[in-house]
Amino acid sequence: MIKALIVDDELHAREALEDELLALGGVEVVGQCNNAIDALKTINQSRPDVVFLDIQMPRVTGLELLAMLDPDTMPKVVFVTAYDEYAVQAFEENAFDYLLKPVETERLKKSLEKLTRELSQKHDYQVITPTLDLLPCAGHNRITLIPHQEVEVARTALSGVALLTAKGESTTHLSLKVLEDKTPLIRCHRQYLVHPAAIREIQLLDNGLAEVVTTSAYVVPVSRRYLKPLKDKLGLCH
Repeated sequence: MIKALIVDDELHAREALEDELLALGGVEVVGQCNNAIDALKTINQSRPDVVFLDIQMPRVTGLELLAMLDPDTMPKVVFVTAYDEYAVQAFEENAFDYLLKPVETERLKKSLEKLTRELSQKHDYQVITPTLDLLPCAGHNRITLIPHQEVEVARTALSGVALLTAKGESTTHLSLKVLEDKTPLIRCHRQYLVHPAAIREIQLLDNGLAEVVTTSAYVVPVSRRYLKPLKDKLGLCH
């Protein structure tokens, strides 16, 4: 059974696609999302095999969502859109397939058959990792996009990952792994990343430990495992 997530800002489009998938069989629809931020959270929680993803959505597009996914754990992505001019870019961004609205039953069936073969073979794709310039953060009835240059520290939190800037703290559903792979933030601890440009000083402690102090006076732990790689990346003498 293929676990599928449907992401589209149009309710009618989501429901129509779910009806088609269920009619063809072999698919469990684990959820529907009407925006990319909710989709990111659902993908991290539900781990679907495939995401049927609209491209044109408010604030954060389907292509931008694709760039936010962890390359090591990302599901297959099938773009579903009314605009064929995005096809080339979609495949350049490692989309699994591309369907035009209104989705034809036979075309959807072929996509599912291809997907079934791929999943049964557990074929691993070499994924080209794009960079993230804007990091989406969820707030009360709003979504803010923070430039990665403003983030001094990223750390794990109960509700996701906390991004610390000179203006305060925001929460994103992006994982530390995605931030490490797709932004200049570097690992200094299992639960922390720090922006090299924000490091004001490194304080060496006992037992091979250290602390980073940022320009906004955030104090960040540095574990023994990451101290040498951190110093290497900063070009510091040993």
